Amino acid sequence: MHNASSISIVSNEFLPDEKFDDDGRIKRTGTWQSATAHIITTIVGSGVLSLSWCFAQLGWIAGIITLILFGIIMLFTSFLLVDCYRSPDPVNGTRNYTYMNAVKANLGMLQFKICGIAQYGVLIGVTIAYTTTTAISMAAIKKSNCFHKHGHHADCHVGNNPFMVTFAIIQIILSQVPNFQKLAPVSIVAAIMSFMYCTIGIGLSISKLIREGMAKTSLTGIPVGKDITGEEKMWKMFLALGDVAVAFSFSFVLLEIQDTLKSSPPENKSMKKATTVGILASTIFYMMCGALGYAAFGNNAPGNFLTGFGFFDPFWLVDLANLCLVIHLIGAYQVLAQPIFRLLEDWSRKRWPQSALITKHYTLGNVKINLFRLILRSTYVTVMTTIAMIFPFFNEFMGLLGACTFWPLSVYFPIEMYISQTKIRKLSFTWIFMQLLSLGCLLVSLLAGAGSTRGLIASLKIFKPLGSVS
Repeated sequence: MHNASSISIVSNEFLPDEKFDDDGRIKRTGTWQSATAHIITTIVGSGVLSLSWCFAQLGWIAGIITLILFGIIMLFTSFLLVDCYRSPDPVNGTRNYTYMNAVKANLGMLQFKICGIAQYGVLIGVTIAYTTTTAISMAAIKKSNCFHKHGHHADCHVGNNPFMVTFAIIQIILSQVPNFQKLAPVSIVAAIMSFMYCTIGIGLSISKLIREGMAKTSLTGIPVGKDITGEEKMWKMFLALGDVAVAFSFSFVLLEIQDTLKSSPPENKSMKKATTVGILASTIFYMMCGALGYAAFGNNAPGNFLTGFGFFDPFWLVDLANLCLVIHLIGAYQVLAQPIFRLLEDWSRKRWPQSALITKHYTLGNVKINLFRLILRSTYVTVMTTIAMIFPFFNEFMGLLGACTFWPLSVYFPIEMYISQTKIRKLSFTWIFMQLLSLGCLLVSLLAGAGSTRGLIASLKIFKPLGSVS
């Protein structure tokens, strides 16, 4: 894996006087600060703006407990996972460059293949979902200006496809960034943007509370009655659990982020610090957005109070929040796409090691261009954008995919790898605790998956008459 030809391919992208790490690859320069930016960019997605809806389904008690509990679980399993970056020793062992490599080293080929399907399935799915979400936010800016000009009841329909094309062009350009290490500035900007639109959302909620007072809320969420049956409430609670679980998911790129860190101090030590800061900051913002949004809107909280027009005024502030969301998702798309690019390019180098198309680089000013990278990454972005245009209800698919992959990627594999690497004795207290935790999270994934499936079926029923030509 680390032969001379592969090293020369990597080194062609850098200046010749740069030093190498102990594995023969270009010296990693990442710090816990850059890793924190990557983590926050990945965790804090547009789903944060739907947490007030989740609170409306769960109520104050279950809503607060769910957020805190998932934050603690993700921190715990992330700590287990970062110790598996090197194996068998977490400080001096052999590097596992990707999540899949770590699974292969600790759990064998069968689990390696299952992990690959789950990890890259969710990465591909999220890049498609981000394309859709970004276009919706871009369209929301145009609709907001239309509502401001013509009134809140005006017909301000805006198509999403032109904005998807714009997003795709931006991503094709950014996709030429060669690897994760060079992506740090993009992640820093994206992380700042995520804090900005969260802060704006919090500010708008506080403003609404001051202006109109606290809306009708409940300790247990939307009450069962004439507006919602007990069965409907149960399904929506399952869906809300899934939304919270997916909101905290970032394990599928954790080891890829860790692979950008310099080796001193030890990568696992730096990564634990970055993970703690990232999850703590995200949990605080999640709690504020969810709780204040629920207090402001009550049981009628919209799915997304920016694009769903929970707020109309001040229109310029709503526009700014949506713009920040767009910029954040532009960066987040790259964080999630880089592992896919790396997988495809590493496979191609091994398959055709002598191909000039793959190995040759051209210089344009101070920029090095590789034609294979340009073609491959541009094709990927184009295909994902086309899929986003074809499936108008793809976010429902993404909810199901996220619910199905939360347990294996965020809980099961980290626990099983840690048990294998540290040789924890079967039926010991630690082993039993970890297995019970894994079982509990599996149950949450199954319930969330059931809720997402029901929501998807409902969306398909709604879509069918709209899409028929008869």
